[in-house]
Amino acid sequence: MLRSDRVFGAVVILGALVYIASATQITQPFFADPLGSRTFPIIVGVCAALCGVAMIFSPDEEPEWPTGGALVSLVVATILLVAYAYALRPLGFLLPTAIASGIISYLITPRLVPAALSGVFISLGLFALFRFVLGLSLMGLPRWLTG
Repeated sequence: MLRSDRVFGAVVILGALVYIASATQITQPFFADPLGSRTFPIIVGVCAALCGVAMIFSPDEEPEWPTGGALVSLVVATILLVAYAYALRPLGFLLPTAIASGIISYLITPRLVPAALSGVFISLGLFALFRFVLGLSLMGLPRWLTG
């Protein structure tokens, strides 16, 4: 009983320790901020490890795992997000984000037109946020298209 939270908590702790170990390998630049570039990843790893400890010592009731259509949707979403990560560099930000968010929206509520519109508006909104508000240098379209 309550086994799945404890197993997942142990996996989270293991992942956090690997994450912290890899964060300690980050090289320090010559002109770094006072905390250094390792501090934030180490803090994230420590927080994840603490969450894993909390899951081990105070697990929830045994969950009902998804079956049937919900499980298929989760598998499709996982494959889609991996494909999305590979599609970003060659296709730019706008097209893969519109397609991925539209499909995920359709998986949540299977209505074609609202899902397609959601995909387009999420893509445009995130691009505007990342590019113009946060100042990230995103390629909106593929390089071969923009020259």
